Amino acid sequence: MGIFPGIILIFLRVKFATAAVIVSGHQKSTTVSHEMSGLNWKPFVYGGLASIVAEFGTFPVDLTKTRLQVQGQSIDVRFKEIKYRGMFHALFRICKEEGVLALYSGIAPALLRQASYGTIKIGIYQSLKRLFVERLEDETLLINMICGVVSGGVVPTAQRAAIVVGVELPVYDITKKHLILSGLMGDTILTHFVSSFTCGLAGALASNPVDVVRTRMMNQRAIVGHVDLYKGTLDGILKMWKHEGFFALYKGFWPNWLRLGPWNIILFKLHSPESDKEK
Repeated sequence: MGIFPGIILIFLRVKFATAAVIVSGHQKSTTVSHEMSGLNWKPFVYGGLASIVAEFGTFPVDLTKTRLQVQGQSIDVRFKEIKYRGMFHALFRICKEEGVLALYSGIAPALLRQASYGTIKIGIYQSLKRLFVERLEDETLLINMICGVVSGGVVPTAQRAAIVVGVELPVYDITKKHLILSGLMGDTILTHFVSSFTCGLAGALASNPVDVVRTRMMNQRAIVGHVDLYKGTLDGILKMWKHEGFFALYKGFWPNWLRLGPWNIILFKLHSPESDKEK
């Protein structure tokens, strides 16, 4: 896995999550030109439930991504060792040394986070879009990005959330819109699959550096003596680049993308019954 020690892991997690979202709730839309309804509670409910299912389905990939991102640090000696060679090696070694259940270590707080954050994120994003446009054809990348960034929030976790939501949701909507309106594809599972993996790739590329720093900052601890740890997101990015090279910022990229693809498929398709009715 060389320069991208975790890329496959992120990619698989995203793809499986996205696939789950699409298949679990897939309902074909009538026409993309129907007017979208106004604010209501359903986007929040569908968004929350979809986020929980997607998180559960892709959590093992996310776990391997985290471990790949933490290892190989030159600043924190606790994580200096390169223990995992890639996503699949991490999955196998964790199962062998810690047991299969270890792949779901920490799942409870992760699901609780999605139950709250996922509900708010998707609900606000869909509601904000309907304040700007009434029809799918009228959506633009700029409008969707603004809605995504606002719904994502802004501390490392909030920064990553704003980046991910501000990129993924708009890219998904715009990709799906052009695929359908251009006549290349209908409103099918394949369309959702392609749109989900496209937005997952965009999200992983945009957020991975912040995600790596966020993960390391959550794991760092005060050590006796002078230790030059990360003081913030920008400080962490600059220090990683200086001590470990540029590609260290993309550790765990494949697991990140592989997670986001399936995650988004599950999310958007579980949420799609409400979206389809609004078109």
